[in-house]
Order: sequence, then structure tokens, then C-alpha cells
Amino acid sequence: MSWTDERVELLKKMWNEGQSASQIAKELGSVTRNAVIGKVHRLGLSNRAGATPAAAKPEPKPAPKAAEEAKPKPEPKELAAEKPAKPAVSMETKSASPAANARKQIIPAGQPLPPQPSANEISPEALAKVNAIEKKAKKLTLMELTERTCKWPVGDPATSDFWFCGLPVQQGKPYCEAHVGVAFQPMSSRRDRRR
Repeated sequence: MSWTDERVELLKKMWNEGQSASQIAKELGSVTRNAVIGKVHRLGLSNRAGATPAAAKPEPKPAPKAAEEAKPKPEPKELAAEKPAKPAVSMETKSASPAANARKQIIPAGQPLPPQPSANEISPEALAKVNAIEKKAKKLTLMELTERTCKWPVGDPATSDFWFCGLPVQQGKPYCEAHVGVAFQPMSSRRDRRR
């Protein structure tokens, strides 16, 4: 299909009358809606001259219930004198979701993460055992790890002081005995009660 001068003039006329691209395509025949839109764009006709802007939507009217809540109810004169004046609360403040206010801060790559709260706190005995084990650790790099070495990471991966434990693993686990004690903690008593 080629765009003849007659077809282009018909397209311009219908477009300026406010016809949709689908209606124009149907009238022209053997042309798709997308082809009409493309031609309109290439001709620079995207702003319709006599048409009212359909994109401008009227502002939504507040629901009657919300409007009634926003209006202060008249009170008897005796009660009005006793109550302190309430501060005006804007509708924007009410509609702001708490989730939007509680967004987490984005931490750039390479920066250490802040300490995360733990549901189950690690026992002091387990920490003492881990500290003792880490002094005996083999301090392996990623390329030196095998299925028989503890894969517990120690330090910040962005620094040269980062290493893996490397001690023999506990049967069926990826870590040594001390690190298994930290990584796989028993369920809390509250979870046990739910079962």
C-alpha cells in the first residue's frame, strides 16, 4: 500500500475532524491503525487543531463521605469552649501511606551493610566458639574452596581482608561445626507453639 496524495489528504481531513486512527484506517482500507499513526507522526499532525484535548481529565470530586468528614461538625457552644482547637490536617497527610515513609535506604555497591536485626540472637557460647575457630581457620580464597572446606565468609568482600574459613565441614552441611552452630539455629519457642 502506498500513500497517494488523495489518501494523505483524506487522512489529514479525518484527523483534523477528530476521527480515531482506527476509524481512519477502516475508511482508507488496506492500512492498519499503526500505519495511520505512523503517517500522522511523520506528517507532524499529532496535535489536532479543532479537537478538545482528551488527555486533560477533570479533577476528581471528593467523595461525599470524605467531604463530610473534612467539614467540622457544629458543636454546642458550651462544649466548644471546653475543647482545645484541633490542628487542621491536610488531605495529603492523610493519604500518604506509611509504607512510602518507611522506605529502606539504598546502600551503594561495595559498601558494608548495616547490622541486621536477628529474630534469634546468637548465644555468647556460639560466638566464643566461632571466634576461637576463626583464629585456627585456613583463610581460603574463593578459588581454593572445595566441597570438604567450610564456606563461611569472613570480612568485607570489597576489601583484601576477605576470606573463607576453610576448616573441614560437618557432614551434609556447607560449614564447619562452629559455623553450623551460628548458621542453623533452632526454631524459637514461639514458632514451636504454633505447630
